[in-house]
Amino acid sequence: MSVLVTGAATGIGAGISKAFVEAGYAVAVTDIDEEAAKVKAAELKTLGLRLDVVDCGSISRAAEATEKELGPLEAWISNAGVSSMAAFTELTERDWDYNMDINAKGVFFCGQEAARRLRRNGGGVIVNTASQAGKHAVPFLAHYVASKFAVVGLTQAMAAELAPDKIRVNCVCPGFVDTSMMERELRWEAALRKTTQDEVKALLVSCTPLGRVETVEDVAGAVLFLASPAASYITGEALAVNGGAFMD
Repeated sequence: MSVLVTGAATGIGAGISKAFVEAGYAVAVTDIDEEAAKVKAAELKTLGLRLDVVDCGSISRAAEATEKELGPLEAWISNAGVSSMAAFTELTERDWDYNMDINAKGVFFCGQEAARRLRRNGGGVIVNTASQAGKHAVPFLAHYVASKFAVVGLTQAMAAELAPDKIRVNCVCPGFVDTSMMERELRWEAALRKTTQDEVKALLVSCTPLGRVETVEDVAGAVLFLASPAASYITGEALAVNGGAFMD
C-alpha cells in the first residue's frame, strides 16, 4: 500500500514524506517541479513524480504511476500550497486566483482523484494541509485566508460524504513553520509593517505559547498520526498544530 504527498519537494511536504518513509510507508514524492521531486525522492530512496494540482490529467497520471510502482493507495496527503501578501485594498485578481487555484481548487481536484482510488481500494485516508489562517483571519493575507477557510470547509464536506466508503478526511492547520515560504512572508510582512524581519519573527513567537517557531517535523508528526490506525475514529477535523498560537 502507498501514500502520495503533493508539494513534497521542499518544506512541509518534504518533511511529511520523510516521516512516512521512516514509518515504513511506500511514498510518492510529487511536486510541480519534477526535478526537485526526483531529487528529494532519491534522498529518501523512494518514487519522485511531477504533479500539477490544478491539472486533472497530471494528477491522474501521478496517481496511476504511484499505484503501478508502489501498490494501491491507502493515503493521500494534499499539501501543495502557495502564498502572497498585500494589503486588502491592494490585492489583485491575479493574487486571488493564484491562491485560490493552488490552495483550494488543487485540494478539490486531488481530493476527487484520491476518493475515487481509495473507494476502489476499499477505503483509506486523505489529509489536507490547511493553516491556522483557515480558522483565524490575519492581516495582509485576505486571499490566503479565504483559500484556507475553503480547505477546512471542503475537508468537512468530504469527510461527511466519503465516510460510507471507509475514507477518513482530515486537515492540519499549521502555524508559523520554519520554511522558505515563511522566510518570504517575513520579508513581505516586514516591508508592509515598515519594520524588520527579526521584529516580525519575534512578534510571531511572542504570540505562540510554546515559545518557538514550528518545524516541519511538528506538522509531519500530526499528519502521520491522522493517517494512522490511532486516528481511526477521527474524521472531519481541522487539527491545530500551531504551538497554541490560536486556540478555539
